[in-house]
Amino acid sequence: MNFSTIGQNIVRLLIKYWDKFLITGLSYTLSLAAITVFFGTIFGALIALMRMSRIPPLRWVSSVYTEIIRGTPMLLQLYLFYFGLPQLLPFLNRQQYACVAIALVCNSAAYVSEIIRSGIQAVDIGQTEAARSLGFSQAQTMRYIVLPQAVKNILPALGNEFIMVTKDTSLASTFFIGDLMTQVLLIKGATYLPIEPLTIAAIIYFLLTFVLSKLVGLLERRLRRGDIR
Repeated sequence: MNFSTIGQNIVRLLIKYWDKFLITGLSYTLSLAAITVFFGTIFGALIALMRMSRIPPLRWVSSVYTEIIRGTPMLLQLYLFYFGLPQLLPFLNRQQYACVAIALVCNSAAYVSEIIRSGIQAVDIGQTEAARSLGFSQAQTMRYIVLPQAVKNILPALGNEFIMVTKDTSLASTFFIGDLMTQVLLIKGATYLPIEPLTIAAIIYFLLTFVLSKLVGLLERRLRRGDIR
């Protein structure tokens, strides 16, 4: 099979299965990534604050959670959540999408927490002390002094994490929940063409991550211009 034939097959598959690639698969992938990014950021911020807390049990729990998540493969975590959650929470039985989404959120939260914690700790401690001496409470200091600077510090790493999340949603195809890679597997089985569907998926994933990286870069430049002013 030459490149010309592969190209023709790609065009033919796009025409015939554009709804599966661009509507069903892409919509599931984007929704899964959006859920993971949104809740992963919220829970990651909470875990980061727990790790920096002066309360020992909070530090221990958050540290153990982070080390376990970062020390085990994501695919293993997906299997554990997929088969384990319905046994612990019966209402999640037959809710494959929800189980996979929860697993991705828990995984992302551990990595985001470390990014946020490093960004907060990178802010000069003198600024925190100055704010407290001016009468700011600890919560006000964190909100108005530390977090705005920390966001600028962590934005590149956080943007990279979001891009990784978008790509990692492809692991959800293991459970056939309807995402882009699931559609690729279904189309491969229907057409007996292994290369062409994978090539289309690769192009779509590349375009998604490329757009995300450009948006993150744009936000970084705007923040830098704000510093100059």
